[in-house]
Amino acid sequence: MQKSISISLFFIAFLLTVGASAQGRYTIKGGDPNGINKWYMGRQIAHVMSHFGIDWLERQEREMEENTSQLLKNLDVKPGMIIADIGAGSGYHSALLSKKVGNGKVYAVDVEPEMIAYLNKRIKQEKLSGIVPVLSKETSVSLPENTVDLVLLVDGYHEFSYPYEMGISMLKALKPGGKLVLVEFRSEDAEVPIKDIHKMSEAQSIKELKAAGFVFEKNIKNLPWQHCMIFIKPIK
Repeated sequence: MQKSISISLFFIAFLLTVGASAQGRYTIKGGDPNGINKWYMGRQIAHVMSHFGIDWLERQEREMEENTSQLLKNLDVKPGMIIADIGAGSGYHSALLSKKVGNGKVYAVDVEPEMIAYLNKRIKQEKLSGIVPVLSKETSVSLPENTVDLVLLVDGYHEFSYPYEMGISMLKALKPGGKLVLVEFRSEDAEVPIKDIHKMSEAQSIKELKAAGFVFEKNIKNLPWQHCMIFIKPIK
């Protein structure tokens, strides 16, 4: 009985420690109405785009506005690669990647069940192969550790409710030496016609992902509106 009580008290103390750590990591305050009242490392977190935004994700102008063809070239996808499309949404990028990985695999990861349902329907309708929809959590990508060659994260990181925890989770999922490609609308460019809270700067992106353990490699500056930042999981 005494041992059971001791274990319970230890577990409670552990949870309180974790909670205090998370509470200290994030700041709760007001700001842009297009964001939630939660800040991380000086940046307000944006509201998540739900499944109601699928039409925008699949808009015909997207190739012209974002030059997705060039982004795919930047990724340098090889047959057999295991890729995680985090915040896959409607599967816009996952569908394109599945045609390049050959016998590889694309994990289409999203936190919203409605997006996963849409992805499953799309895979059947378009007869896509190699795509595995994954329902994630707010704090975890829900993927096995050390299994992914490349993580692609397009216009979604700034909406993570728990960016630090998700950064750690993505780092764990990557193989040592694996890459994370972070694509975000440039906050440094006032001409980019996107709300400020849905943009990120290169400096802020590096600061946040460095805190999760990533090493910044380079920013490929050949997209019309977005950064294309490459981060590496260190080889220990």
